Amino acid sequence: MRLHQLPLPLLISIQQFTPVNAATPNLITRTAQRVHRTAIKHSRSLATDLRVAFQAVLIREEPASQEINPRSVYCTVVNNALVDDPFGNGNEDGTNPESNSTISDSSSSAGSSTSPSSSSSSSSSSTRSSPSSAPSNTPAPDDDDEPEENTFWRISEKHAGSSFFEGFDFFTGDDPTHGSVDYVDEQTARSGGLLRVNDAGNAILSVDTTDTVADLRRSVRIQGKSRYNGGLFILDAAHMPTGCGTWPAFWTNGPSWPRDGEIDIVEGVHDYTNNQYTIHAEQGCTLPSASPQSLDISGSLVGNTDCAALTTGNQGCGIRSDSRRSFGAPFNQAGGGVYAMEWTSQELKIWFFSRGDIPRDITNEKPDPSRWGQPAARWPGSTCNPSQFFVDHHIILNTSLCGDWSGNVWDVAGIPGQEQSCRERTGFATCQEFVRSRGSSFTEAYWEVRSIHVYQPR
Repeated sequence: MRLHQLPLPLLISIQQFTPVNAATPNLITRTAQRVHRTAIKHSRSLATDLRVAFQAVLIREEPASQEINPRSVYCTVVNNALVDDPFGNGNEDGTNPESNSTISDSSSSAGSSTSPSSSSSSSSSSTRSSPSSAPSNTPAPDDDDEPEENTFWRISEKHAGSSFFEGFDFFTGDDPTHGSVDYVDEQTARSGGLLRVNDAGNAILSVDTTDTVADLRRSVRIQGKSRYNGGLFILDAAHMPTGCGTWPAFWTNGPSWPRDGEIDIVEGVHDYTNNQYTIHAEQGCTLPSASPQSLDISGSLVGNTDCAALTTGNQGCGIRSDSRRSFGAPFNQAGGGVYAMEWTSQELKIWFFSRGDIPRDITNEKPDPSRWGQPAARWPGSTCNPSQFFVDHHIILNTSLCGDWSGNVWDVAGIPGQEQSCRERTGFATCQEFVRSRGSSFTEAYWEVRSIHVYQPR
């Protein structure tokens, strides 16, 4: 039996009669504090009694946490623009399933999950089969093992449930990456069945599956209303777009590209199984090393240590995840997972957690990156100052088709998950021709997002 599990009268007796030595006061104090924290959860009157019982032990009661509604934003209005700038720099704004299979990180891509469930909203005109709920997380630890209240990050913005889309604008311009997509407005997306919240309360963003189209295929790109110059950004998704021709991404971007930078948190194409984390910046932003050991990351560098978009053909500094559950069909089969990007004045870091491995502090909305271990990707501020190269970012979620990346690697094989090129798999000579002619191939080209959280320093 642990000391804190002893009956309260016996614990008090131990405090009074145990011979004093250098360790005893600290032991009794720590035990008293653990008992006190547990007591607060069950009875405030009992907490008062404990303070009386432990007369000489000074214990401060923490204020009860306030509930956050599905979308809460804490911003300052400057010149009619939303600003949240914890690091003191910023410019004016601008635009710019059903599967129970277990997949190891070394597994290859296999199969695909079911389509998203039909919306609970009457605005949706299409009906699809309902996915099973994602595998649940590891059972919650007992009270004594719960993480302490995070003392650095506070929740700033949360998108979830029926109000998910309220914090976003809909991009309707030409695709900047030259994709074969027509990004539509919210009303068009809803009436066409591309946008909805399903019965599980998850946001669905789909690609049009009409059999043939004359040129561009309809899709959705949303951009957060708020601007950020740092923070902790967490995406929890149950499903992401996959399949030949697709190019899904969750990323942040500044108003003037590449001057204000771009951070790609989730990105890949076709049937890839390993996510690629990438930054694109102005000249002067570099990685200090190509070695994963030196960078202290689990991923591996793809290409350059020069992160400047204009001198690398827009490749930037890419880092490929070591997990084959981090993208595409294996991600979906595992019930999805969580991506977390920590952006401070010192560095950028990104972690990925598959559904069964999500830290309890993330689930409890008390994230503590210091507990998460080695990140998948990291860009130290010593050679790429985040405060200088990444300014006034919006969060963006979209699905493009073909374009500068997906279209240009149509004939390429050998990437994890893409052992055979999409040209060979589909029989089509070009990505554009495939997109125009095979709408039924895009039934898996949808996002199912459980939530997006943004945290700022306290």
